[in-house]
Amino acid sequence: MNSTKIILIGYMGSGKSVIGSKLSEALGIQFIDLDDAIESAEGTVISKIFESKGELYFRQLERKCLEQLLELPEPMVLSLGGGTPCYYDNIEFILQQKSAKSFYLNANINTLSQRLFEEKAARPMIAHLTHLEEIKEFIGKHLFERNPFYQKATHKISTDHKTVAELVTEIKSILS
Repeated sequence: MNSTKIILIGYMGSGKSVIGSKLSEALGIQFIDLDDAIESAEGTVISKIFESKGELYFRQLERKCLEQLLELPEPMVLSLGGGTPCYYDNIEFILQQKSAKSFYLNANINTLSQRLFEEKAARPMIAHLTHLEEIKEFIGKHLFERNPFYQKATHKISTDHKTVAELVTEIKSILS
């Protein structure tokens, strides 16, 4: 694996953290969730960063953390926040990294809305939505805006109707 950085891109609920964690175990390399790294650097949760300092500050911090992580010499599986590829030139920056391989974990609106409806209390962006249809509409609008960025990933993998183990195997086969 030398210094390969495996970067997982996708909408919230697409499985980036779960798949990333299992993939890193299977490959014997570290797993880093960008959101966790940002929270660690700031000493507070992302919702509080948005609340107290605003989205612009958060996006600048996100880019700085992304750059720092991609500069590290060791291999890793890096899970990005759903919006990360869509701000500044983040997706182009990722694609320019010689040691990076990006994977878009693509899940359809029904899969995403079902997953997110069940965990919406833990998702500040959708916590205020009360009905499944509202969540579907929210996701559809977001995916329409974000899809052009997600589609630039080096590899695209559909996560619908696949287990975490199947997805880890699929990514490993692409890497070898």
